[in-house]
Amino acid sequence: MHKVYFIGAGPGDPQLLTLQGASALRNTGLVFAPDPYELTFAEQFKGKTVLNPFDFDFADLVKRVRGRLSTAHVAFLIPGDLTFYAPFQALIDYFDEDAEVLAGVGIANAAAARLKRTLDLPGICNRAIIVSPKTLGDKKGMPHLEELAGKGATLLIYMNNMPLAQLCNSLRRGYDTDVPIALLHRLDLPGEEIIIGSLDTIVDKTAGRDYFNLDDPTGKPALTLVVVGDTLTAKVDGSWWDYRREHIWKKRQKGS
Repeated sequence: MHKVYFIGAGPGDPQLLTLQGASALRNTGLVFAPDPYELTFAEQFKGKTVLNPFDFDFADLVKRVRGRLSTAHVAFLIPGDLTFYAPFQALIDYFDEDAEVLAGVGIANAAAARLKRTLDLPGICNRAIIVSPKTLGDKKGMPHLEELAGKGATLLIYMNNMPLAQLCNSLRRGYDTDVPIALLHRLDLPGEEIIIGSLDTIVDKTAGRDYFNLDDPTGKPALTLVVVGDTLTAKVDGSWWDYRREHIWKKRQKGS
């Protein structure tokens, strides 16, 4: 029986596929992948039919997949993170036993690696929160962005829909201080830019450029992830390691 593979493709770098995901992709005849994956996955797509899933309504998408499953596996490359703000759950549910979900290196992990930062750093950050302003405060009782920001919090902000100055003002109300912020634009894709500053300096550093496509009439995704919090610039010395070794790791070793 042929399968419909939902493959986590993270930012869009083929090297960030898991071995399992890469193997599944090689064995498919039809691939659904969004722009700009046709550029970064050009080598992997050779000899395959490649379609953008967002060009079809749900019924037509299902029909096309069903039409190919009788002869070959079908794959969906999932942008960003398979587990956060992905619109593919309805398809996974529809294909049920024929669907196989394969994890990949998500954009949150890729961003942390590129920044060389641990996002929940003891003594600096005690929580890392993935949010989107698009889904905050839209219903009674739902929190707003500034309520999630604050001392000890690292925020990973997907699909920002506010001008950068407005976003920084909202974050400043939550943190109640100037904290580091990073914009990761088109991470691991052509045109990649990483801008690092603070809530007080990042607007000037972007020189007025719209990194969120707020003025684009097509509504094309901006592919800009925002990471904010003190952990971005905090320095940790060896005392943290030695404390944990003495009070945690040595006890575990004795107990084993």
